[in-house]
Amino acid sequence: MLEFEKPISELEKKVDEMRQLSTTVDLSDSIHELEKKVEELRESIYRDLTPWQRVQIARHPERPITSDYLANVFTDFIELHGDRSIGDDPAIIGGMGKLEGQPVMIIGHQKGRDTKSNVKRNFGMANPQGYRKANRLFHLAEKFKRPIITLLDTPGAYPGIEAEERGQAEAIAKNLLQMASLKVPIIVVIIGEGASGGAIGLGVGDRILMFENAWYSVISPESCSSILWRSWDFKEQAATALKLTAMDLKEVNVIDKILPEPIGGGHRDHNQMFATLKSALIAELTELNKIPADKLVDQRREKFYNMGSWITK
Repeated sequence: MLEFEKPISELEKKVDEMRQLSTTVDLSDSIHELEKKVEELRESIYRDLTPWQRVQIARHPERPITSDYLANVFTDFIELHGDRSIGDDPAIIGGMGKLEGQPVMIIGHQKGRDTKSNVKRNFGMANPQGYRKANRLFHLAEKFKRPIITLLDTPGAYPGIEAEERGQAEAIAKNLLQMASLKVPIIVVIIGEGASGGAIGLGVGDRILMFENAWYSVISPESCSSILWRSWDFKEQAATALKLTAMDLKEVNVIDKILPEPIGGGHRDHNQMFATLKSALIAELTELNKIPADKLVDQRREKFYNMGSWITK
């Protein structure tokens, strides 16, 4: 349970207590009234979430992760391993599958569900071989004319010494260059966390979709707070200043579409999240498939050239 959800939990406990008492006394009217208050409180809290609260929801341990979407949105998925140089990176998974019968290439950051699986997946923080594996799959997708779908959910690329020794920045840079030139449709979806170069390494596409409680930024709120205030205590202020929410990013055209979540966050209703993503992907691919390859590349590059603002004198 998240800290700001405690008032809801307290009311829900009262409802449970009244239900237990209702076996001897008729409390149906009171229970109904209290249940109504619970829903009103939940809607009120989730209608006015702060950026930091959205960051917390994006990190919820029960939120759907890439493997969940692979199992419930796509069919016939075959995972492909290795970068043909160093080895495989379990923090990024990818392979061929189908979306409503259309062959596609799906690549995404993969977190774990518990401590053991998170250690195995390096908490979704990819090494250079992960980005090089993704680059290999980009080439395969273009060769077989398969649209690419990437799912972003990472606290950042792995910052360890061995990752830097193996060319972390170069691997990410090559992905940016490659994705900007691929002659197949690319749809990017931020499903949870999207931090720094670790996210943008899979993040160049024709359409950028983002779930409403996900976040996407050059740096995490904690790291930003640590740099600016020399302490993590100001992470909430940092989250607000970074403008990392879907609403903030849609306003400045960094993303194209916000995908709605169930009230209470994606962890409350996985099936609704799967249905929302599937519907959005089908709609976007239907449009992108109509665009000639050369024009697709030109539009993609123009899209990223136009991001940001500047003043010339």
